[in-house]
Amino acid sequence: MNAPTRRARTGERREQILEVALRLFGERGAGNVTTRQIAEAVGISQPSLYAHFPSAEAIADELCVRAFAALQTRFAAMVADVADPWQRIDLLGRAYIEFGLDHPDMYRIAFMPTREMQPPPGMTFDLATCDPGLAAGLRAFADLGAAIVAVRGVNDDHTALIAQAIWSAVHGVTSLLIAKPYFPWADRERLIGEVMAMARGYLALRA
Repeated sequence: MNAPTRRARTGERREQILEVALRLFGERGAGNVTTRQIAEAVGISQPSLYAHFPSAEAIADELCVRAFAALQTRFAAMVADVADPWQRIDLLGRAYIEFGLDHPDMYRIAFMPTREMQPPPGMTFDLATCDPGLAAGLRAFADLGAAIVAVRGVNDDHTALIAQAIWSAVHGVTSLLIAKPYFPWADRERLIGEVMAMARGYLALRA
């Protein structure tokens, strides 16, 4: 087998492991899935899995980075041609919710982890040096912060607070819609519209 073919097969196996692990994490929670269970579901031995990932935590970290990257790609597509910052905030919120509802397993791994989370040693919030999963999340979160700065005309100590408050509201409705699909929700589009109207109203008080 030549080297390109071998690399291609290695890449395919890696993607298969990630796909299966994402499904298992979604069904059971990342903290309740072992490498042995993932390997069995893929149809390979545990040592074979270790040739691609050293642990279940490493698989979860890779999936987390991919989830944030996919979310940021959706953000970029939604607001690429939108100059009005108020509209950008509304579209970012809606893109976030839609991402969670379209990809609940990816959303869970990024925003609703069941595994015990410990800060990496020497954790920093410098994008150039921090943990890859955290860096991916911070880049996605920065899009909301930039829109808030554009509305307020200033980047001060309140920017992060406002962004986190809006994110909390949007995350709340997303996680509830995922976790409680059989609750007698109001019309989904109207509910999302109300949440975004609340977010805009909150921002208007602090603009």
